[in-house]
Amino acid sequence: MAKSKSFLVLCMDVGFSMSNSAFGEESSFEQAKKVVQKFVQRQVFAEAKDELALVLFGTDSTENPLAQDDQYQNITVHRNLMIPDLELLEEIENQVHPENQQADWLDALVVCMDLLQTGTNGKSYDRLNIALLSDLATEADSEQLDVIIENLKQAGITLQFFLPFPVEDEAKDAGDAGRGGPGTPGSGKGLSREQKSGLEMVKHIMLNLDEQEGLDQIYTLRNAIEQLHMFKCIERRPMAWPCQLTIGSSLSIRIVGFKAVTEEKLKKTWLKVDAQSNQKDDVKRETVYCLDDDNETEVPKDDIIQGFCYGSDIVPFSKVDQEQMKYKHDGKCFSVLGFTKRNLVHRHSFMGYQAIKIFAALNDQHAGVALSALVRALDELKMVAIVRYAYDRRANPQIGAAFPCIKQHYECLIYVQLPFMEDLSHFTFASLDSKKFTPSDTQLQAVDSLIDSMMLVEQDEDGDLQDMVKVHNIPNPQFQRHFQCLHHRAVNPGTPLPPMEPWLAAVLDRPDVIKERCGAPLEEVKRMFPLKEVEKKKKLKTSAQIFGKDSEQPDAKKAKGDAAPAEEEEEEEEEYNLADISEGSVTSVGSVDPARDFRILIKQKILPFNKACEQLTHRIEQLLGNKNTQYYMKSITCIQAFREQSVKLRNADPYNSYLQSLKRSIPTRGLEVFWDLLVQDAVSLISQDEVQGSSVSKHEATQFLLAEEKKDEAVAITEDDTGDVDDLLDMM
Repeated sequence: MAKSKSFLVLCMDVGFSMSNSAFGEESSFEQAKKVVQKFVQRQVFAEAKDELALVLFGTDSTENPLAQDDQYQNITVHRNLMIPDLELLEEIENQVHPENQQADWLDALVVCMDLLQTGTNGKSYDRLNIALLSDLATEADSEQLDVIIENLKQAGITLQFFLPFPVEDEAKDAGDAGRGGPGTPGSGKGLSREQKSGLEMVKHIMLNLDEQEGLDQIYTLRNAIEQLHMFKCIERRPMAWPCQLTIGSSLSIRIVGFKAVTEEKLKKTWLKVDAQSNQKDDVKRETVYCLDDDNETEVPKDDIIQGFCYGSDIVPFSKVDQEQMKYKHDGKCFSVLGFTKRNLVHRHSFMGYQAIKIFAALNDQHAGVALSALVRALDELKMVAIVRYAYDRRANPQIGAAFPCIKQHYECLIYVQLPFMEDLSHFTFASLDSKKFTPSDTQLQAVDSLIDSMMLVEQDEDGDLQDMVKVHNIPNPQFQRHFQCLHHRAVNPGTPLPPMEPWLAAVLDRPDVIKERCGAPLEEVKRMFPLKEVEKKKKLKTSAQIFGKDSEQPDAKKAKGDAAPAEEEEEEEEEYNLADISEGSVTSVGSVDPARDFRILIKQKILPFNKACEQLTHRIEQLLGNKNTQYYMKSITCIQAFREQSVKLRNADPYNSYLQSLKRSIPTRGLEVFWDLLVQDAVSLISQDEVQGSSVSKHEATQFLLAEEKKDEAVAITEDDTGDVDDLLDMM
């Protein structure tokens, strides 16, 4: 069965008189246009399926199906019945303007009635409505008034009028009208003769349609704007969730659940459109998978499998593995695991995005009696049920609390999700007790007074505390701002977004009573806790200290000063460097960039030099285990860094010892290719000329690489110590 919906026609007067206004006030046309805009906004962003039409009267042209023989002139059907969209908002903004003609508002009403009857023929609906916005400044022909009222009744069409003045303005003196034409609300001017006559006809129509509340359907434009400025919430009908409430293995109650409170989300994803064609169909998404090679070879989707990195290995994880790893349960479930005192379930432990009301199954008397007994027992004992809840087989089960809820017309359980142990985060904070920062009694009293003055509750006439801010009446500010920006972008593309609407900013601000009440306590807190600006004196650094150079002073001038030892100069020069910003935290020599890590460890003195050398040589041995040119080059880079830092720190023994041991192990480990690369880069021992205290002479360092070239392989094989990596590391 198709869901019934409403059909509405907005009938707006755009005639000449609608442009009249008092100085400094909005004209009736501007107010009526705002009402139409805000109503259409509500319909569009609430994503309702109701259909809407827009009829304009007082237009320079005539375009309606009843126009013939000089009847129903200056009336235009701007939009036939259809679901409102952003295009309609754009048309209202850019195409609806005040025009220079006048039209009979009763004729416009007849056109709207005909539009509803022809547009809803054969369709199901629950409401037909016409909203007419006019200043009634044009004299209407009342000859067919009773016939129009009868047709409205027979068709079941409800009617609403939006006028620039309240109904009570009819009592004002007609003589005032001669001073400025048609009256405007709040201006103190009376109504014209045409407006008085039109208002009498409006009242006659509304009282005949509804004797009791007919006049309540006559609104002023200003009040309508205030009521429509808030975007309408997206309406949803909760779906029933049938299940079995089980207690143990023998007690089962048929229940049905409904979402009572849930997180509000946008029902529709506002799609992107092509910037040139302005069509969403022109924006297409295509995903391809390519290898990480020079040609970026495309791989079919069927040949791809998910994987996870474990070190340098990639472990495949297929869909079969994923299905096997999923938690499997028996489907929907609402099983009571136990009961506990209500005061043990704290509000700050509530989780999830919804609260579910649990009722007994419809027309099941036994289930109703059993659930009622459970609810009343929990309420009398001040306890709650701890429940295992699973929506269906695909959803992960939850643990929650079911609270009893007894109202005048119904009884139910309210389910709220509770956290598992891994969902809880425990934070430990330092104690605030400190002799240096202990507040005085006067300071504590000032803070207490400020808190009391900012309490958002007040006593009513009976002495009961009532909330000053009604949370049920405050709209979601995120949605209100979101829809405001969407509307602005739709009707004014390419322009900056507008500021937040004043009414929304006022809703989010503190109440005026709180502002007045907390003024004095706030000043007292400022006096009791004075703030002083503390300027941190920074040690000025020269360009030489920052960039490693001093272009302003010549070398000769530097030499005249008190020179520090070379080691201290280098250390002071490297105290600050822009590259240090990107170094991050290094605690050991890693495998990604071991040479860089080694330099940082030495530079920042994180590890002793010998410990850092052990880690670096361990990485070099790991790299040499992969007999590949890429790893050989990386090893040479590490050896160069080893040599560089050894010379800088005047400690050559660890480096010379390792390089000599490495040379002896070359033949047995098959690293001749690596040694050739090392010889090409001329990475030799550290001699006495470079570091005082080295046991290697300059001649020995020079012959270290050359002698290897002249040696015969047989000699290398007969060496006493062929070398073992672990033994080498132990000897160092």
